[in-house]
Amino acid sequence: MNWRAMTAPAARTLYPVHRLHGVVLLLLLLFTLLLGMGNSLHSRLLWVGEQTWPNYYLLNPDATEPSCRLEMDVDAEVQKRIAAYKPDPDDLFSSPPNPDAIRQSLTRNLELCQQEYALYEQNLEHATPALGVFKTVEQGLAKFLLDNIELTKYLFIAMFAMAAAIAALDADHIALRLPRNRAEWRLSQGVQFVVNGLMVASLYSYLGKLANSPGSVGAASLQYAWSGVFGLFMVINLIRLVQVPERMRAGRLNLSSGLVMPLYCVMGLIAMSYFLFVDGYASGLAIYFGMMTNLSSMFINIGLYVLVGMVLKQTRLPELLLNVIKPFNLPAPLLASVIIFATAFPTAFTGASGIFILAVGGVVYDELRRAGAGRQLSLATTAMSGSLGVVLNPCLLIVVVAALNKEVTTTEMYGWGFWVFIMSASLFSLIVCKTQGNWKPRPAPGALRAALVQMKPLVPYVAVGALVILSIWLILGLRFNEYSAPMILPLVMLALVLLDAGKDSRGEDESRLQAFWNRSAVAASDSAVHIGALLALIGFSICLGGILERSDLVHVLFPEDLASPWLAMLVIVVMLTFIGMVMDPFGAVILVSATIAQPAIQLGIDPLHFWIVCLVAFELGYLSPPVALNHLLTRQVVGETEVLACERTGSFWHRYERLLLPLAVMGPTLLVTAFVPMLFYAL
Repeated sequence: MNWRAMTAPAARTLYPVHRLHGVVLLLLLLFTLLLGMGNSLHSRLLWVGEQTWPNYYLLNPDATEPSCRLEMDVDAEVQKRIAAYKPDPDDLFSSPPNPDAIRQSLTRNLELCQQEYALYEQNLEHATPALGVFKTVEQGLAKFLLDNIELTKYLFIAMFAMAAAIAALDADHIALRLPRNRAEWRLSQGVQFVVNGLMVASLYSYLGKLANSPGSVGAASLQYAWSGVFGLFMVINLIRLVQVPERMRAGRLNLSSGLVMPLYCVMGLIAMSYFLFVDGYASGLAIYFGMMTNLSSMFINIGLYVLVGMVLKQTRLPELLLNVIKPFNLPAPLLASVIIFATAFPTAFTGASGIFILAVGGVVYDELRRAGAGRQLSLATTAMSGSLGVVLNPCLLIVVVAALNKEVTTTEMYGWGFWVFIMSASLFSLIVCKTQGNWKPRPAPGALRAALVQMKPLVPYVAVGALVILSIWLILGLRFNEYSAPMILPLVMLALVLLDAGKDSRGEDESRLQAFWNRSAVAASDSAVHIGALLALIGFSICLGGILERSDLVHVLFPEDLASPWLAMLVIVVMLTFIGMVMDPFGAVILVSATIAQPAIQLGIDPLHFWIVCLVAFELGYLSPPVALNHLLTRQVVGETEVLACERTGSFWHRYERLLLPLAVMGPTLLVTAFVPMLFYAL
């Protein structure tokens, strides 16, 4: 793969560009983003109204004069009503009215009438055309938000349908390896057709149950929408099954051909086999996959984070940041350490689900190779750069944990997560410098001054990013934090793309707006591929987790007579690491929240400690075979040829360093994180 070509000024992509699909997806994501900001915008409108017109909440431009009596002789009215009383001969309990009660009632009515007239006069004083227009806009927005609470679910289904359809068309669903001949291609497409068909069958089974349930019209409409989506996938798989790409040579299946099956298909087959043959629960696949719909806002945020990562790839920011450290001529081991520390924070800002690898993994790999690092070290560092940020602010995964588990807060988890990151990154540096040697920097004279000069091009990017964040705060009152980051960061990155599309980084015949449009379309097209692949993997991860939830495995692992929190922690470490190996982290968090978390806490494990251990175990799982998701994503950006060309000489460590180094770092980190804190509360 030509990495120099990736740093050219033109729009960068590793996948076929679907501009129309990309633009539609971009508009869909931006509409979803604006819808998410709707509550903040409405709150801001109410604030502006109150600041402009006192008692804005009570003002009504269309108010009419009250019909009540403003003036009344209370005593005369009391006497009048007493005189009008006539006893009812058929009512055994009829009694004359109480004059005091009548007087009290009339007095209260008179006070209420006076308040209504005071409000009416206030309306007359402030009822300007401007108030009428403003009130119409504000109330129209409020009505739109209330009437479209369920719209987010359908927007999510539309986003998933478009993104996963593009991933299916391009055959870019995540698998352990790519098809190498026609037979393997047909195997991959055939298995996808079968799994998508099983999902349609499960959805119709679920619809049959909903038909007998009152008040299930809304749920049924969602299932029909999902049925249409997976029916579309079946059509795409059938077409691709027949239309084999010309680049695929003739060949046969072999023992390793099963690796070409997308991971979501493997999960779907396992889950459906259990639900159908063991549990007799044909609708299980549909019900567990449908859990994504209930958490649609969270998964839309994943799509927005993917867009952030792909837009980042369309800017020169990664190269400009690396230019700052180039003057120091860092040797490969030290450069790898610096990269691990430096990339963890932007990784957290892109959702910490491997998106950072997809966005700038190629640049990281290229710089390490240029510094003299071997392929093994370069691949290991690139893979780990996309996982260590999972415990840092504003990682979306921690927001999800805190949303599903009220025992912990994001502040607590980010606080302790920072120290876990420092420990793991420091251990990485120690191991790399010890095993590689030659780690001492030899900066050239004037390196510091040269680095400061290289920071100058970054100033406009920092200024534009800060300006966008400040503008959103001033206009919407929306502060930048872990909850608002998915909504604000896409706007920040699009502004940076517009800034980046200057004369020095665009084609000769392109204007700034044309370059911005082209790069945004390419970023959205790449986002579609990754959103589709990631969400399909997450959805079927949840289905796979349904096996654990419906089986008695949790009760077997955590029996009622288990009293030792130390033994419970050992079981938790092994179990969570295994879950992290085979499942996407977001699906795994949902599964752990529903099954393992509460039994573990009841056995004496501190909730904050449990979830920090959970996140570190997931980090280890991302980097551990047999799936090793971050290694798969690294292979996706550096190319399979580069991975296969890894050195096969030297010691066992150097031959398999790309796999062993992450395990040597995260394994001890997990053990220390799991057992050392227990010395302070479990003895």
